Amino acid sequence: MITGMDILGAWVQGWAVSRATSPPVAEPDGYRVDVGLPGHRVRYLLRAPAAVPARARAAAAPGTWLKTCGSRAEVLAGLTPAWTAGETEYLMAVEGPLPPVAVPPGYAVTVTGEGPVWRVLVSSGGEPAAHGQVGVAAGVAVFDKIETEPAHRRRGLGRLVMHRLGEAAAASSSALLASEAGRGLYTALGWRVVSDVVPAHVPEGAA
Repeated sequence: MITGMDILGAWVQGWAVSRATSPPVAEPDGYRVDVGLPGHRVRYLLRAPAAVPARARAAAAPGTWLKTCGSRAEVLAGLTPAWTAGETEYLMAVEGPLPPVAVPPGYAVTVTGEGPVWRVLVSSGGEPAAHGQVGVAAGVAVFDKIETEPAHRRRGLGRLVMHRLGEAAAASSSALLASEAGRGLYTALGWRVVSDVVPAHVPEGAA
C-alpha cells in the first residue's frame, strides 16, 4: 500500500516508465525528470508549495514544467510572470484489483505489452474508440493516457480500459494523475484523491 506523499515518488517512477523517459532524479524538494521533448524539456515534481518560489526563479528555462502538490493559491503565489499555470489535477491512488467490466456489444479489446508497460485499445468497426497504458515501477501500476473518443463516451469504455490495464499489470497498488473530468470516473471506481496538483510551465520560445 502506498500512503501519504510516497505516492508522488511512486507515480513519477511509473510515469517515466510509461513515457520511456530517463529515470527520475531525487531532489531536495521532490523529483526531476529529463523528458527531452520540444516544449517539455524537463519536469519537476514538487512535494509542497513552499518549494515553488525558489524553483520558479532558478528553473525558468523555456520548456520547463513544474507540477506541485498542494493548494492552488499557494502555488500560484510562488510563480513568477514567466510561468503559465494549467488547470488543477489530482494525484490519486487505489489498492487492490479494479472492478471487472464486460465488453459492450460491438466493441473489441486488444491488450499488448509484456511489462513493464502494457497498452489497451478498444475498437469498434476497426476504428479506435478508447485507449490507455500503464507503467509498473517498484510494484506500483501507474495509469497513463486514458482517453475515450468523443463519439464513444458514456458507454463504460473508460472503466473497461482501466480494468484491463489493471488486470495486465497485476499490481497491488495503483496511482494516476487525473484531470477534473477524469476524477469523477476514477472516484466511482474506488480511487481516492491524495493531493491536488497544480501544473505550470514556461512556454517554448519564451524569453
